[in-house]
Amino acid sequence: MTIAYDDHPDPEPEDLHRWTERGFTVAEARRWIDNGFLLGSAERWRGSGVYTPGDAYAWRTAGLSPYTVQPLLRAGMTPRDAVQWHELGYSHTEAAERHLAGERPRPRRWWRTLLGHHPRKSDTLTGEQSATMRALLRSGVPVATGRAYLDAGWRDAATAVPWARTGLDPAQAAVYHSIGFTPSEASTLAEAGHDGFELLRQWWDAGIPRTEVPAWAVAGFTPDDARHARDAGTTAEHAAVLRALSGQSAPKPPEERN
Repeated sequence: MTIAYDDHPDPEPEDLHRWTERGFTVAEARRWIDNGFLLGSAERWRGSGVYTPGDAYAWRTAGLSPYTVQPLLRAGMTPRDAVQWHELGYSHTEAAERHLAGERPRPRRWWRTLLGHHPRKSDTLTGEQSATMRALLRSGVPVATGRAYLDAGWRDAATAVPWARTGLDPAQAAVYHSIGFTPSEASTLAEAGHDGFELLRQWWDAGIPRTEVPAWAVAGFTPDDARHARDAGTTAEHAAVLRALSGQSAPKPPEERN
């Protein structure tokens, strides 16, 4: 069987004495040669922090090189992790950031299609995105969260920062924002067990205008309560007063009500 050294079929591995002159033992040299590495490549892998030919072979198979592997090593990733993230559509740089932030590989979420947002075509941020990312990081938002908000279409820093700081999933945040909730109100509702999409459906099904939903919901009304109150003559302006005085006491989710 012909071994393709460093993915090239023609080069022949150097003599063992060349390897030992560069600090390899004979046994180490044989293992690197058996895995298809030339001396210079073996040295580059060891210089990048990959010290065994088996690991270097695995990283190379995963699509990494000595020049690109270090961010993944610093994030504590394995070649298997790199392959899983890459198969799900993440670049190696983004995978390292998300892995370091504690995320596990998972598909890019369906809500990007639902909300009309699409993954970025490259890892190069536009000027506006870069400015927003810097603002997010300065405000204490983790890197992975900031990237998730950018991916979900949050471009304006003044809007993205307060919502990202809530820690809400960017899709949930987009729903609450589109209804008219403040970041604090949305965070309170989420902590009480509400789902933004389900909340939106319930209030629309009850026939409550979208612009009135935050006033009624934060004031403690259920969709049915709000509908009956409106029928009895209570206005959204009255609910807004209650909203301001409520201290953002979120109603319980439907399954917890008596």
